[in-house]
Amino acid sequence: MKALCWNGKQTLGVERVPDPAILAPEDVILRVHLSSTCGSDMHQINGLVVTMMPGDILGHEFMGEVVEVGPEVKKIKKGDRVVVPSVIGCGRCHYCETDQWSLCDNSNTHRQPQELMLGSTTAGIFGYSHAFGGYAGSHAEYVRVPYADWGAFVVPEGVTDEQAVFVSDAVPTGWMAAEYANIKNGDVVAVFGCGGVGQMAIRGAFTMGASRVIAIDRIPERLELAAKAGAEPLSADTDDIQSVLKDMTGGRGPDSVIDAVGMEADSPKAFEDFYDKAKQFFRLTYDRPTVLRHAIMACRKGGTVSVAGVYFGLLDKIPLGAAMNKGLTIRGGQQPGQKFVPSLFEHILAGRLDPSELLSRRVSLDEGPEAYRRFTEREELRPVFDPRL
Repeated sequence: MKALCWNGKQTLGVERVPDPAILAPEDVILRVHLSSTCGSDMHQINGLVVTMMPGDILGHEFMGEVVEVGPEVKKIKKGDRVVVPSVIGCGRCHYCETDQWSLCDNSNTHRQPQELMLGSTTAGIFGYSHAFGGYAGSHAEYVRVPYADWGAFVVPEGVTDEQAVFVSDAVPTGWMAAEYANIKNGDVVAVFGCGGVGQMAIRGAFTMGASRVIAIDRIPERLELAAKAGAEPLSADTDDIQSVLKDMTGGRGPDSVIDAVGMEADSPKAFEDFYDKAKQFFRLTYDRPTVLRHAIMACRKGGTVSVAGVYFGLLDKIPLGAAMNKGLTIRGGQQPGQKFVPSLFEHILAGRLDPSELLSRRVSLDEGPEAYRRFTEREELRPVFDPRL
């Protein structure tokens, strides 16, 4: 089959690779209909995830048609149109049983990298490097889905492929970010980053009771899309953004702040940006935590900082003193998609949510390197691969 593979830092190739096969009785094989680009892919493409290996297939946000079913799969059948959350859960460990799917004990058998990096092993994730299980990604014609009864959800009639593909990752990540932000009715929420996840976090925040959402980004088109959802746009290039956020909230600061950017944040006017990039260049750190710093400083006393942007390593110059003395709650994680998928379909069917607005255009796998270049340069919000093209 054809697949889009990582072959080194900023080096992608469209290659012929073996078709996936049923390896365990709970597997299914999916013919991929749509597979989206995602900001998390850039950490791998840019060589910041050291557990990538040449030939690894990228992609973790996808949907398609079931073409082969393992002997112990009970809920999914051949021909079903399904969406698959990017995080893989076994369905029977303590974490899966308590809806903490991204912490699954069993889906990631490559334990050593995370034991060293994190102290524990979390769930496997499609196309997300060997630290997260080494699973082949979805930028391919076919993909193997393990634990399919727990990880593949039949897409209801009335939900389009273009809507369903983002229910795999961007939408549940945004919903998780809003849920972790501990939003009360009438709260003011600031969202740093208005890419796919940030857009969904904005919509999730309003759904959960926020009266105002301040959307922060430097790309005008993203701010326009955020404004379409009812958010108040604020340019990330604004001088002294901390003071502006206080002025917008009566001198108090937002009740909750969501970091929807993560480890490759930019702040071109700030000295800290040069500091972070220098450390990253010399491999002294993996992360540029500019947004996390802003989030902690901006949040009101007693508020909540929700971290949906991905971080991998050890961070410094974090204002922990501010977080502690202001009594902040900080919560983050990879999205437990299985928890959110059913309710997200309900929102889509009721007309309250349309994830397809994230899709900029369909592209073939052969266009993969150019699509990721445009995505990296913020020329498009979300190019989506259709391997059938």
